[in-house]
Amino acid sequence: MMRHNYIYIIGIGLMMMMACKPGVPKEVIQPSDMEDILYDYYVAQGIVATPSKDKSNKANEDYRRDLYFNAVLKKHGVTRADFDSSLVYYYTRADRFVKIYRNVQDRLGKEALELGASQGEVERFTTQSLSGDTANVWEGDRFIMLIPNAPYNRLQFTQKADTSFHKGDSFMLTFKSDFLYQGGSKDALVYLALKYENDSVASQTVHFTASGNTKLRMSACDLRVKEVMGYFYLGQSRDKNTELKLLFMTDVQLIRFHQKKDDEGSAVNAVKSDSLSVKKDSVRMLKLKN
Repeated sequence: MMRHNYIYIIGIGLMMMMACKPGVPKEVIQPSDMEDILYDYYVAQGIVATPSKDKSNKANEDYRRDLYFNAVLKKHGVTRADFDSSLVYYYTRADRFVKIYRNVQDRLGKEALELGASQGEVERFTTQSLSGDTANVWEGDRFIMLIPNAPYNRLQFTQKADTSFHKGDSFMLTFKSDFLYQGGSKDALVYLALKYENDSVASQTVHFTASGNTKLRMSACDLRVKEVMGYFYLGQSRDKNTELKLLFMTDVQLIRFHQKKDDEGSAVNAVKSDSLSVKKDSVRMLKLKN
């Protein structure tokens, strides 16, 4: 009898704990609805960002972005005030917002694979390689989303080299960035570092402030890479307004280029130095202390 009473008390306690667990207030856009809105908004902004030769379209891009955003809200039966107040709620509870945008990432990733994005990207990089083997060795998420609130404005990555890494390899980190900003300045950067077999490190940082393709290239070195590390970073927002500020990075790839050997066995770079344009903020080689 005592045992049954004990189990009963535990059961009541668990139900009370579940009942007391705070949920999303009914006046706030619910997570599943917010996910659908952000997904549609991302797709709509992609249409706005489609290259056009019409100068008037470029001049009115901000207007078109706002127009498409209002169309998305109308589709989901949400007012601008509802969205703004909900955004404040999720920004102050970023752990819940993370779950939402991870679902958005998964949906975008699934759609890209269905459209054959992976195969297309591989073919594109193969054409950029003049000689030698190429491979996408990226092990992280191909779709990344950041918000200007710490700690969700920074994504760090580290991956160990495998047997496919050779001496003289060069690397290129590439991705497509989409700033979904209703207002405010944009400031993001990507940092990439290669740790070699003698513990020396080569690193490079690239800032980007507009949507588009970003490439960061690390030149060949006569040493074998044993570790790749770095991070993506979105500058924190200084204002307290409720404007939407998101950074999507899609099709993230780390392309490894093997060096080609000439007829005499000498190494030849797989990529010409002028074949890729990269804005460099810093490039350094240093010897780490043991």
